[in-house]
Formats: sequence, structure tokens, C-alpha cells
Amino acid sequence: MYRYDPIDQRLVDERVSQYRDQIARNLAGELSDDELRPLRLQNGLYIQRHGPMLRIAIPYGMLAAEQLRKLAEISRRYDRGVGHFTTRQNMQLNWPRFEDTPAILGELAGVRMHAIQTSGNCIRNVTTDPFAGCAADERADPRPYCELLRQWSTFHPEFAFLPRKFKIAVNAAAADRAVIRAHDIGLDLLRQDGEIGFRVFVGGGLGRTPILGKVLREFLPRRHLLSYLDAVLRLYNRHGRRDNLYKARIKILVQALGIEEFTRQVEEEWAALRDGPTTVPEAEFARLAQHFAPPAWETLPVEDPSHLARIRADKAFASWCRRSVHAHKTPGYAAVTLSLKAPGVAPGDITDTQMLAVADLADRFSFGELRVTHEQNVVLADVKQGDLHDVWRIAREHRLATANIGLLTDMICCPGGDLCALANARSVPVALAVQEKFDDLDYLHDLGDLSLNISGCMNSCGHHHVANIGILGVDKNDEEWYQITLGGQQGNATAIGKVIGPAFYAQEVPEVIAALIEVYVARRTDSERFIDTFQRLGIDPFKARAYEGRDRRRAAKPIARESDPEKSKEKEKEVVNA
Repeated sequence: MYRYDPIDQRLVDERVSQYRDQIARNLAGELSDDELRPLRLQNGLYIQRHGPMLRIAIPYGMLAAEQLRKLAEISRRYDRGVGHFTTRQNMQLNWPRFEDTPAILGELAGVRMHAIQTSGNCIRNVTTDPFAGCAADERADPRPYCELLRQWSTFHPEFAFLPRKFKIAVNAAAADRAVIRAHDIGLDLLRQDGEIGFRVFVGGGLGRTPILGKVLREFLPRRHLLSYLDAVLRLYNRHGRRDNLYKARIKILVQALGIEEFTRQVEEEWAALRDGPTTVPEAEFARLAQHFAPPAWETLPVEDPSHLARIRADKAFASWCRRSVHAHKTPGYAAVTLSLKAPGVAPGDITDTQMLAVADLADRFSFGELRVTHEQNVVLADVKQGDLHDVWRIAREHRLATANIGLLTDMICCPGGDLCALANARSVPVALAVQEKFDDLDYLHDLGDLSLNISGCMNSCGHHHVANIGILGVDKNDEEWYQITLGGQQGNATAIGKVIGPAFYAQEVPEVIAALIEVYVARRTDSERFIDTFQRLGIDPFKARAYEGRDRRRAAKPIARESDPEKSKEKEKEVVNA
């Protein structure tokens, strides 16, 4: 993985010193809260519903074991012993003390970590495939390009105050595992006549107005990547809607101009930048690639006999392997997803004890590295097949081996109204209620691949738009309601779900999900996934079944939202930086 050079370390250390001084001046009354706000947001510090929240950057989801141990130590010392992994592959601490945040950032700097650009109207954390470097269907390793983008975007003077936040995702495999079309810019790595380049998508995003990105360029040679992105960002910086918070994302600009005109203007801007100082020389690609050289894989048989024997002998282990073990490009190895979706646990949460256990697993079985997924799980990328049973046994002891990867209870879920000042409704209680309703792994395995995501507000941090079943918390007269969408999906056929109708009370949601599942089970063919059946039947039979018996379910009352005028004011100030 990438290791800081002296310049990287100096930048991070200087930022910590600067931030420590800013917080001290605020506590001394020399810097007002309003003056501090943009400064703390540049360092990932929010003020949420109950207090500060610190978002820590994990570039393209990669962590060393020592870094995860430091996160465990920080969460235990300065928080409540729990971290939350987000859909941008970052970690959030939801209970740090305001005055402790400089010390936290100082400790992070000691293990090459920071919270820079995890907030604010800037280029956020670049995300990619969690199986990068080991995926069997990979065209090339995307991580050197992610690192190039990290170095280009960090403290970029032109793009520190964009009209709105800006998100980039990179995919380099036959299957899109980075949801590139749901990003402001999506980069799909290709090979054309022996040359590496990118298909460039622009104008995607979820939130209040979900839009899938459109092709801006079919093939961009990799040496031009930075100059071309400079052109896109300059155009956005110049014409993005700074006058309207809800129309400030680049997707609105692309829609307003149309993709043809937007492309023309980008190409015109790029003409002045092409072959200039930001053209990346081949030597730089080679330098970055050295940081991501393959680990010391051993020469192993394609199938480990002991592993096959354990699968035959242990049904529970075999079930876990079917969902949590993934093909590796190197014979005798596998990638493993550790589930952070155990029953009764908020999706994406990981305790300090679990962090230490994962770090130990990484050191012992996966060359000391791990990856955070945008689906809020953790991946060990390079595990010998012969070690899989030991990994499963240890992971199970720490509740990290729930065999539900890709199934209904492998939910993406934002923290919602329990913690987030922007949320309209609570997400986690609904997720836990759905987990309880479907707490039967045999039944879940019978249902097969089925995604369900939950967002507590229109910011869509839970990616509900691109789930087969999406749940969105909405506020009606200070009561919590939940809107259901169907038909969304990730991958090469990324699609936005459709709203089925009026929203439901929280207490109704598990029964509504069960009703939707009943339609699928009754009308699927042997080979169909949920999304296949939905696409064949259309929305009508699902909608009809969801609203049957609604009056009976309505005997339960909706959940009243917590009303706090001061929090509402703070929410208005923070919303632009979500």
C-alpha cells in the first residue's frame, strides 16, 4: 500500500498543528463558532444531533493493520469504543469530545492518517473496488490511479471551495463494484490497442435528484487524466449553481447544458491544458505502481484439498464460504468479506475489540492489509484457501462471520436520526427491525441476492436509490415516515429505484418488506433473482401487495421526531457540508 513520503507527512503534521491552534483559539473565545465552522469542516469535524462527529479519511478504502489498531485505540480512549464505516470507505467517530479532536488528529498523523477533505465543498475521498489488486476480472490495478487522484486533489487550490462536494469513483474490473455511474465523475479503466485509459462518466449522483452519470469521453489516455479532470472541475467551478444549495451539484449543470454541450465546453477548456504540466509521465505511473506491487504470494495448487474437505464436513463453514469467500486471480488464494451486519448490530459499526481482531487476522492471514467496502463491510484480500477455516473460526468468535454477504440483511444503512443532525428519520431502528424479521439464514440463502439499503434523509448516504429495495426516511408534520423504492441496483446495469407510493410508519416497514418478498417468492422462476422478477413483472404486483392490509397496520402510531429549534438552526448551517 502507499506509504507517505516526507512531503506527505509534513503536510499532515502542519495541518494538525494549524487545527490545534484553531481549536485552542475557539475555546479561549478568540475565534467564534461561526469563524471556526469552515475550518473544522476542512478537518472532518461536524456538530451532529448530540455533539461532535469526526470523519476520518481512508483513501480508496485501504488500511494497514497498524492503522486499524490505532483506530481501535482512539475509539476506546476518545469515543465509546465503536467506529462506523461509511459508503465513502471512511470511518466516523460519533462521540468524541470537541476539545479532544486535535489530539485525535495528532495520533492519526502518527500512522499516516488524517481527516482532510472528508467534509466541505471539495473533492472527497476517492473510492474504488475493495477487491482491487486481487480480482480475477480486473483489467489493471486501480489503486495507483486512485493514489494519483488523491495527491492531485488534496489541497488543490482551485478546488477547495467548489459549489458543492465532489465525489470520484474508479473501477478497473469487468464488473463495476464502485458504482461509478452514481458519482460526480466515474472512471472506468479500459485497455485500447494496448494502451490504458478511462471511459469517463460525469454528472451522476444520488441525493434529492438521483441521476446516473453520462459518458463524457469514451477513451481518455491515462497520461491526460489530471488535465482532463482539471477541465471538468474548472467548468463546474465556473458555472455550478452557487446561488441554490439544491441545484449546486455538477449533475444539475450537466442536465441544464445537456451532455453534448457540456462535452463541447469541457473539450474546449481541455484544449488549453492538454499536454501541459499536468500531463502524467510514464515514470510517475511506474513509481505509483511500485507501492501496490503484489504481496509475496506463494505457488499453490488451484484447489487446496484440506479446504475442500472442510467444506464437505462443515455445513456452517460451507455456507459462509458461498457468501463471504470470493475468487482470487492467484491460484490457491481467496478474498474474504467480514460481515459488519450481525443481527442486532447497526450496519457498518465495528467495536474496538473487533478492530483489533480484524487487524490480527490481517497480520496473520493477509499480509497486514485490509479494505473497507462502500457496502460497510471489511475485506481481507489475500487469504490462502488452506487458512479460510481458521479465518472463519476466529471471525465467528468476534461476530464477523455472518454468512449474509449480498443477502437481504447485508444492508447499507446511514446513522440516521439517532445521530445525524441532517436526518429526517431514524435509520438504525428500522434496520434492526428488518434484521429481526428476517433472522433466518436458511431463508435468506433461499431468497438469494437481494439488496436493501436505508437512508435517513434525501442526502442518500445509505444509497437507497441503487438498492433492489430502498427505504428513505421522510418527515411529515414532525413524524417519521418511510418511503419505499423498488428496482434499483448496482453494478454494470446500475439503475435508480422507483417509489411505490405513499410512505409507511416505521412499525409497518418490516411487514411491507415481507409482503414484497412474498410476491417475489410466489412468482419467481428457478433462475431469477429479486431484481429479475421485478423487471419482468413491473412494479404493480409489488405495490398492490405492499398496500394490502394497510389499515390494519396503521393501528401502530408513527414515531414522533425529536424537536429542537437549536439543532434545526445547526442543521441549516451544516447541510451544505454533508
